[in-house]
Amino acid sequence: MICRNIKSKMPDLLLAPESVSAEVRAHVENCAECAQELRELEATMAAMDAWEAPEVSPYFDGRMAAVLREEQQNPPAGWLERLRTRLTFGEKMNLRPVAAAALALVIAVGGGMFGVLSDHSAPPAQAASPVIQDLQSLDENSVVFQQLNSMDQQQDSGDNGAANPNSL
Repeated sequence: MICRNIKSKMPDLLLAPESVSAEVRAHVENCAECAQELRELEATMAAMDAWEAPEVSPYFDGRMAAVLREEQQNPPAGWLERLRTRLTFGEKMNLRPVAAAALALVIAVGGGMFGVLSDHSAPPAQAASPVIQDLQSLDENSVVFQQLNSMDQQQDSGDNGAANPNSL
């Protein structure tokens, strides 16, 4: 047999061993893991049988009644505390319909906002003039700018030397 199936029958084996089949008892005798678990359950049950509840003080009921009366006479601290008390301890308060309605409202508003915000289609692109298209293509191509700058610098350095006769 499978140990998992045996473990579900351990309480029956512990409390009423005659109601458990011989096959289960034979498995527990042959399987070390199942036998260990049965011993642990027996030890737990023995510890629970030996445990005794502590004796209650003879004045416990009187003190508890006084504390409850005092708490009932004190008004809650504020409106939020009163609301929490009413929702927590109020009679005939069933909050499931209120919670369901609030959730439905949140989903409806959220879904509506998602639909409104996600339905933005881009305006159709207007045809730009050829000059603007050329400037945009130059702007997109940085290599062309670098080449033009280097050509300008070479031309400026060549013109300055020939144009300035006092540079000797």
